Amino acid sequence: MNQLTAPSFSPLTLPAIVVGEQAQRRFLEFFVSQIRNPHTRRAYGRAVAEFLTWCMNAGVQSLVNVQPLHVATWIELQTQVLSAPSVKQRLAAIRHLFDWLVVGQVVPVNPAASVRGPSHMARKGKTPVLDPVEARPLLDSIDASTPIGLRDRALIGLMVFSFARIGAALAMQVEDIYIQNRRHWVRLREKGGKRHEMPCHHTLEEYLHTYLVGTGIEQDAKGPLFRTIQRGTRELSTTALPQASAHAMVRRRAIAAGIETKIGNHTFRATGITAYLKNGRTLENAAAMANHASTRTTQLYDRRSDDISLDEVERIRL
Repeated sequence: MNQLTAPSFSPLTLPAIVVGEQAQRRFLEFFVSQIRNPHTRRAYGRAVAEFLTWCMNAGVQSLVNVQPLHVATWIELQTQVLSAPSVKQRLAAIRHLFDWLVVGQVVPVNPAASVRGPSHMARKGKTPVLDPVEARPLLDSIDASTPIGLRDRALIGLMVFSFARIGAALAMQVEDIYIQNRRHWVRLREKGGKRHEMPCHHTLEEYLHTYLVGTGIEQDAKGPLFRTIQRGTRELSTTALPQASAHAMVRRRAIAAGIETKIGNHTFRATGITAYLKNGRTLENAAAMANHASTRTTQLYDRRSDDISLDEVERIRL
């Protein structure tokens, strides 16, 4: 293994197959400058590390010697132990890395370009969705007389009414709530560093305004919007709320509201999208609001068919 220290991050261990200073630098630049989402970076890093280790065990001595057969064989092995979506993500990691190396003239061609992943088509996502008769009581059940209650209601409301991903919500700063044309707007930084802005639903506008004013953080423009609670004081700290803490909060709030469905943070994004579509709005507009590149992704969140199925099941009379 070789080590190379790049500016602004710690030494990274490089597989021995990454030979030469240009290849090493380009390899590191891929993970630092091209993959901005930390979760994607970890997943891609794990996939690339395992693939290159496998290549070295197969006798491949440098990146330029990696052939389509190597990629295809490794992908075939992955299908024996992983689900189709996981294998497709791993193939995407290899393909994107070698695309980057081709552009940087480290390798002449992308050996993964012609390799096909396993076929997989999801028609409906697995994320649990709340019915409006569950979602609204959950929000109303939160005690808004405390800083933690104001925070939790604002965070859940943000995910429901703006279709925000939890990662984008927790990355927000106070200044990402702003006024435009006499209406509050939210600024979200989504996957890949894309910036997404949209006006607030009137309910969300109330939740956010009450939260900012009630906790006294409205003047801390550069501070995190959603924060942990200081021990012993029950006041907000200056530390951003971690995603694991947000998940625990959501489960706690659901149980307190008497909701038995095992929900997570993503439930509220899916709940908002489904509620929007149930009110007769279009899939195209929902995709734009959710910042989806394709309506096929948005369709995974659409659970209107659940209502139809339930209605039909209830017609079975004995």
